[in-house]
Amino acid sequence: MAIRKSNKLPLGAILKQMLKRCSSNLGYKKHVFIDNEDQFPLDVPNGHFAVYVGENRARFIVPISVLTHRDFQSLLQCSEEEFGFNHDMGITIPCEEVVFATLIISMLR
Repeated sequence: MAIRKSNKLPLGAILKQMLKRCSSNLGYKKHVFIDNEDQFPLDVPNGHFAVYVGENRARFIVPISVLTHRDFQSLLQCSEEEFGFNHDMGITIPCEEVVFATLIISMLR
């Protein structure tokens, strides 16, 4: 029996693509970009990324350390199921803002 190599990208590559897509598709004029090549907003500090949460699409800046948490990975899977990867906004989490804030605080402890 041969071992079949998965054609899926590693999690790190997928997250990098999501972050680039998030940064380049923000659609807000208030964001200032470094240059056309990277397209990362200047208002997001290094080691962080923006996510949009809830019906009002509240913007949260979260550290990349949350990406390793099981709960946050579950939220990303829910996001993929609900919105897919090809939508007009950045990473959008289908969760109430209060619940998301509580989860992030617990992850950072």
